[in-house]
Amino acid sequence: MSNTQLDELFQSIATDREQPIALFRILESIVDSTVGVKLFTIMQIDHQRGVAWRNYSNMPDTYPVSGEKPLQQNEWSDIVELKQQTFVANSIDEIAAVFPDHELILQLGCESCINVPVVIAGKVVGTLNCLNIAGHYTPQRVAAAQSLKTPGTLAFLMAAATGPAGAIHA
Repeated sequence: MSNTQLDELFQSIATDREQPIALFRILESIVDSTVGVKLFTIMQIDHQRGVAWRNYSNMPDTYPVSGEKPLQQNEWSDIVELKQQTFVANSIDEIAAVFPDHELILQLGCESCINVPVVIAGKVVGTLNCLNIAGHYTPQRVAAAQSLKTPGTLAFLMAAATGPAGAIHA
């Protein structure tokens, strides 16, 4: 993350009244410049209720910010929720193994993804979901994605601070 992006992030936190969406948009820009994305979503997790939902999407017509879906127990949840590590899939077959919407993902021209967990007070409260062409998320990009955890955490905290719709239920 550049100093300019960091300044923009903190300026938005301090002055922009359209939160958390303003911060989510800046986060998308940071994510794109750091690892590259075609599809970017932010998913929030409520472990008590066993559900997750999208807080942000750069393709709202295809991946809207609405509704909840039940948490799944699979390889993804083991890596992201239990181990609190970044999930990486660099082919549509790897994506299909854990995501039921893999056909839609493929239609969008995305065949690789990384899901960066956002951890607050020891619990995964959500993920930064980055999708791109097949093989895009190289080891170097996955390593770079770790720098997204700090701005991701700020975005989740802003969502919690700006009202019940964004409240984090860890």
